[in-house]
Amino acid sequence: MSDSGKAVMGRPRGFDVDQALERAMRVFWAQGYEGASLAELTGAMGITKTSMYAAFGNKEQLFRKAVERYGAGPAAYATRALEEPTARAVASAFLRGAVRATTPPDGPAGCLTVQGALASSDESRTAHDLLADWRNDAGVRLEERFRRAVDEGDLPRDADPRRLARFIMTMGFGIAVQAANGLCAAELDEIADTALLSWPS
Repeated sequence: MSDSGKAVMGRPRGFDVDQALERAMRVFWAQGYEGASLAELTGAMGITKTSMYAAFGNKEQLFRKAVERYGAGPAAYATRALEEPTARAVASAFLRGAVRATTPPDGPAGCLTVQGALASSDESRTAHDLLADWRNDAGVRLEERFRRAVDEGDLPRDADPRRLARFIMTMGFGIAVQAANGLCAAELDEIADTALLSWPS
């Protein structure tokens, strides 16, 4: 390690905070909140527990930061999809994005926001609720986009934006579960194709 990477008296930190958070995110992604021990987290981050607490707070606070990073990185497809010009294109971009995000060539299979707190003891309740809120917010934004599509005439007047949003969310997170089960991107794309067959014309 170079001198710039060492902890030196007078310097605020002797490690790359951004890189450490990226590594923590990947541990949570692979192990979930409960499954990720402090020893695994700090080992992957390359720092001591003392440095972790100083830079990120406790495990719960670190998890919150990791989820924020995940939302702005691998899961950013959910926000980008809303910018598509038609409701069908939004749905397609969301599902294709889910496929790409849950089958990364250099990362864990599945979705951090689905697997992150599947086991929810009382100690993990906050993490469970955080992820539920994240998923619910994504659903609300999809519903709002589909409601706009109805208002603009892009979707039929009798289309139900809430039902469509829940359908796409369910398919997207189902894709994540199947990715964790070992399905490859091509197989998951077929699931997305099948889902879009029922899209209202």
